[in-house]
Amino acid sequence: MIKVEHITKSYGNLQVLKGIDVAIAKAELVTIVGPSGAGKTTLLQIMGTLSRPDTGEVWINGTSVFSLNDRKLSDFRNQHIGFVFQFHHLLPEFTALENVCMPALIAKQSHTVTVKRAKDLLAFLGLKDRWEHKPNELSGGEQQRVAVARALMNKPDVLLADEPSGNLDSANKQELHRLFFTLRDELQQTIVIVTHDKELAGMSDRTLTMKDGCME
Repeated sequence: MIKVEHITKSYGNLQVLKGIDVAIAKAELVTIVGPSGAGKTTLLQIMGTLSRPDTGEVWINGTSVFSLNDRKLSDFRNQHIGFVFQFHHLLPEFTALENVCMPALIAKQSHTVTVKRAKDLLAFLGLKDRWEHKPNELSGGEQQRVAVARALMNKPDVLLADEPSGNLDSANKQELHRLFFTLRDELQQTIVIVTHDKELAGMSDRTLTMKDGCME
């Protein structure tokens, strides 16, 4: 599902990634661990096409993503990649349902179909009675589940998460971790998670360890 070949990335004189090669299968849940500054988030951003590498290539479900022009790359990202971050980035003036609908509306999908799928996703994630609530009316765990629903809205090939439970208490953290495995098992979702959480890394199908811009 994801193939990364010979990725390098520098910021000025600092080389953050030093030739990364990774292959991730469909319905595999992979965690990326390592000390701060190892290059984990930079690699995830390149996998998610949010940043372009200096050299190398990324394939997602057979598409060479960096061969696309900026417009096509933006469309590809919207349709094929879902993101979950440590901070949920929900729009505060919109309800949970409206937040989840956003990626599909940006893709100009049918409003009726979009609302139905958003409601189905929120129900699947245990938020059936919360979709008319705005973010400030939801708990931290509920907000993060809304963010997961939003990431899944366009049925992405891959779900990328950067420290998704880093801002949650232990109970909500464990609930979110269980959710990722449910997504893998029931939706056959491919998931890559950057994390410092040893428990989550220990549960994953495979753990990749980075240090100083390289895979160990």
